[in-house]
Amino acid sequence: MQKKNTAKLFFAIYILIVIKVIVFKFPYEEMMAIVASWRKDVILEGLGTANFTPFKTIKMYIEYAYKLNSVENLAGNVLVFVPFGFLFPMVFKNGKSFLVMLLNAFVFVLGIEVFQLFSAFGAFDVDDILLNCVGAAIGFVVYKGVLAGCKKRKGQL
Repeated sequence: MQKKNTAKLFFAIYILIVIKVIVFKFPYEEMMAIVASWRKDVILEGLGTANFTPFKTIKMYIEYAYKLNSVENLAGNVLVFVPFGFLFPMVFKNGKSFLVMLLNAFVFVLGIEVFQLFSAFGAFDVDDILLNCVGAAIGFVVYKGVLAGCKKRKGQL
């Protein structure tokens, strides 16, 4: 039971860190300035800058890798969600199903992206959703690998 409570604590802290780093990444004063600028036209402006085309941003980062911080952006979007895929099945019984974990990761990421779309606290990018879900999938594979390794080692004792 202690392990499950520890996993729950780590998962909660992880979720809060993700929200802080992705959504509330700006200094407080800058966030307040963004909120003060919220008007219908400013909020709808997010629709004009949003990327709804899958692989558009990923392709751009690959094409202009020599100019942009492509590796950091692509890898960062993947790596930030690896802990989600690893911790989710430790915390939720039904999270041991890959599809359940992936659906929850998708809903969480989609929520962040939609918030960014309408809040001006970031930009909506469908490629972020894809990359974040790949990260969660990698985390799940690592979780299953660690679990299998623990079971194997336990069987050898």
